[in-house]
Amino acid sequence: MREDTKIVTAGRDPESNHGVVNPPVYHASTILYPGMAGIKSMWEARARDEKGVYYGRIGHPTSAALEGLVVAVEGGYRCLLYPSGAAAITASILSVLKAGDHFLVTDSAYYPTRNFCNGTLTRFGVDVTYYDPLIGAGISDLMRPNTRAVFVESPGSQTFEVQDIPAIAEAAHKNDAKVLMDNTWASPLFYKPFEHGVDISIQAGTKYIVGHSDAMIGTATATKDAWPSLRDTTVELGQTAGPDDVYLAQRGMRTLSVRMKHQQDSALKLAEWFQTRSEVERVLYPPLKSDPGHALWKRDFTGAAALFGVLIKPCSEAAVAAFVDDLKLFGLGASWGGYESLILPQKPVRTAVLWDSECQLLRFHIGLEDIEDLKDDLKDAFDRLNAASS
Repeated sequence: MREDTKIVTAGRDPESNHGVVNPPVYHASTILYPGMAGIKSMWEARARDEKGVYYGRIGHPTSAALEGLVVAVEGGYRCLLYPSGAAAITASILSVLKAGDHFLVTDSAYYPTRNFCNGTLTRFGVDVTYYDPLIGAGISDLMRPNTRAVFVESPGSQTFEVQDIPAIAEAAHKNDAKVLMDNTWASPLFYKPFEHGVDISIQAGTKYIVGHSDAMIGTATATKDAWPSLRDTTVELGQTAGPDDVYLAQRGMRTLSVRMKHQQDSALKLAEWFQTRSEVERVLYPPLKSDPGHALWKRDFTGAAALFGVLIKPCSEAAVAAFVDDLKLFGLGASWGGYESLILPQKPVRTAVLWDSECQLLRFHIGLEDIEDLKDDLKDAFDRLNAASS
């Protein structure tokens, strides 16, 4: 089936739910078994790693529906759900590392990933090295005998560098290291990580999968080889997603294609419009032909998120505040991927490659509003910025 059809049909089972189109919400903890034979059958099924309903924390029909849907669209072998994107990231990392291991992490990683690496991982005896996101095959030079995993995020959600994932994966696998990818920006729709050598693909489903800014969820999808450790680590950590959030996520994902294609179109038009403004130094968005990562993006991706960065030429803090504070249609807040437009000033933290721009980086997420209304709001903002700078 083609992509849009998979998004609408995968993970549904009306015949098992009295003809109900959407898989219903199962609020379940305890699962009862029909006698000793049922208990024995359950343990045998779990030993074979069969999908099933064993205990609420391990899964139920609502979570199975979303897991099946994600795998159908993104690829991979099996998927697990978590209470947040950060939880999916940390469980995935812990599934491939132990004390004494070396971990390579892109310098453009999402800051909660970086915090976890600098805090918990370091405290537990894992050696973390941050690398230039544009290193490509050169990552071979950073490999050590104890390098067990490489973390990629492409594009980075602050500075939007596109990584050469196939080249990095080839180098990692030669060293018997796993590749973990934060694939939130492109979503399962616009990037197929398992076709490019990734072993575990992670999504902050809170963003595009949910799509309505009203639920928290994370997903981790693994290859058959990486699956057992991811499964066992997740169960041991007690990680699980609440059924109501799971339901909202699978419902939101049914419209993923329609939303993302519309938002991508609006984002590209606005990114091109920003390029015409004299106040703008540069727009960070891989679909732009002028972007340094455009060739890799065009080679590996089938589309783009509506999230990009704009570097405003050096100006005062008061001028930036004048731009941001009175926007009518852009909310000031973290996260993205919902139906509403957002703006957030960014201060990238780098250790492998210094971020030394004197420009103010503003991150924009473009929602479903009319693009002309968004432009009018931004024109007024630039007028305020210029007035505050004069």
